[in-house]
Amino acid sequence: MSPLYARHKRTSLVIATAVAAGALVSAGLATSASAAPAAAKPLAAAPTALSATAHASLIKQAQADASETAQQIGLGAKEKLVVKDVVKDVDGTLHTRYERTYAGLPVLGGDLVVHTAKSGKTEGVTKATKATIKVASLTPKLTPAAAEKQAVSAAKTLGSAKSTADGARKVIWAGSGKPVLAYETVVGGLQDDGTPNQLHVITDAATGKKLFEYQGIENATGTGKTLYSGTVSLDTTLSGSTYQLTDATRGGHKTYNLAHKTSGTGTLFTDADNIWGTGTASSSSTDQTAAADAAYGAQETWDFYKNTFGRSGIKNNGVGAYSRVHYGNSYVNAFWDDSCFCMTYGDGSSNTHPLTSLDVAGHEMSHGVTSNTAGLNYSGESGGLNEATSDIFGTGVEFYANNSSDAGDYLIGEKININGDGTPLRYMDKPSKDGGSADYWSSSVGSLDVHYSSGVANHFFYLLSEGSGSKTINGVTYNSPTYNGSTVTGIGRAKALQIWYKALTTYFTSTTNYKSARTGTLSAAAALYGSGSTEYNAVAAAWSAVNVS
Repeated sequence: MSPLYARHKRTSLVIATAVAAGALVSAGLATSASAAPAAAKPLAAAPTALSATAHASLIKQAQADASETAQQIGLGAKEKLVVKDVVKDVDGTLHTRYERTYAGLPVLGGDLVVHTAKSGKTEGVTKATKATIKVASLTPKLTPAAAEKQAVSAAKTLGSAKSTADGARKVIWAGSGKPVLAYETVVGGLQDDGTPNQLHVITDAATGKKLFEYQGIENATGTGKTLYSGTVSLDTTLSGSTYQLTDATRGGHKTYNLAHKTSGTGTLFTDADNIWGTGTASSSSTDQTAAADAAYGAQETWDFYKNTFGRSGIKNNGVGAYSRVHYGNSYVNAFWDDSCFCMTYGDGSSNTHPLTSLDVAGHEMSHGVTSNTAGLNYSGESGGLNEATSDIFGTGVEFYANNSSDAGDYLIGEKININGDGTPLRYMDKPSKDGGSADYWSSSVGSLDVHYSSGVANHFFYLLSEGSGSKTINGVTYNSPTYNGSTVTGIGRAKALQIWYKALTTYFTSTTNYKSARTGTLSAAAALYGSGSTEYNAVAAAWSAVNVS
């Protein structure tokens, strides 16, 4: 789970364990970003829009060929590939994302992406780990019960209440160092601020040592009278004489009322006149205004991904997620949960400040996109990149919506007033303005909470889009510095978004850190615009400006 933000010294999201950097390697040969193939013409390597049937067919064919692919890329006899997704570029190139198994056990940190030309030739493989997957024994010395007990203890240490574990499964842990036989235990319950808990704890099956831990919950035509976006149009469904807040045009997205509960799906919002909300917040558990904001955020996020990248829904399968509002009592946060495939919003202080603004909605649903593509581990530098990805695409959603009541900006959460003084939650032009985020990379960035280590990538994205120095955009003044004192010229937000999405979906893996994110975005820029192009050089300059080089 990745809630929108973390409070100092009370979040369970600060996980100090580092993971190995993602490695970009070809089938047998190392590949550098500068050697990435240049596109024959601009955007030739952009993803093509696929129907749900075509997408399913590509996945089915890739799985049928998985054994042959495993042999071609040099995997061992005990290793098998399981297809997670396939992205097809306009020029016919396929990027097939796989999970791995070893002797039938899931390999955590063993994910990889195989890049195949239209001709069928394998052009390269992006791996989460360079290590050979092999363990001396598949017989654990530690019992599953002992692993469960340790995992529950770890969750309570992090402040999770009512923690319970639902079994421990054997896995191969390859997320850092030499692969080992391990247990993965998922601990449920609630975190200390009421956020649902889904703590994954990886325990060495031989020594009992805790190897890794991360949160699996990731922090989210009628008339909608919203709190933050003014009066908007909402696609609804008429059932008999009652309107439902169901968007049949966007994968069947539904908006539910939790009525201040913290579990369950809730009750679907219905209405007699198809006018939702009043434009003002109310502490009433039946208030429709928060629901109108959430439904609007979901539809704008769907349209942003569809019209910007050709992506049909969070999983790119045409299926909509669902939203839950009025979570808990005065819950000051919002989160995405991949296990329910849903967004959840608290009502804020006094239950009158719901966290349902447009960029928050885009942020939370983008966690779902990350989970279903690169799967960036929610810890260390990869966790910062995970959070930054949601800030980047949440910002993209806000600009895409072009809503005069909530104009696009490079501020995160500026409408929800979490700080109580009217200031934004985060700033992309100079992240340190929030008092905790990092402007530039350093060796200690990975030890920060992921909401603060994200500052490096947020700063990179701003510089790549708009450049350095002082400027005013949509009435907001920015002044973005650089680590090396350089002047960076932006290439525009549209191209910056294409590069980040391309990198996320075809070059990033679960263990990508800032160094390998630089490599991945350069590869994406080369594929989209050509190696040595203005866009490629701008990516390199923006990373250098945040001390990633």
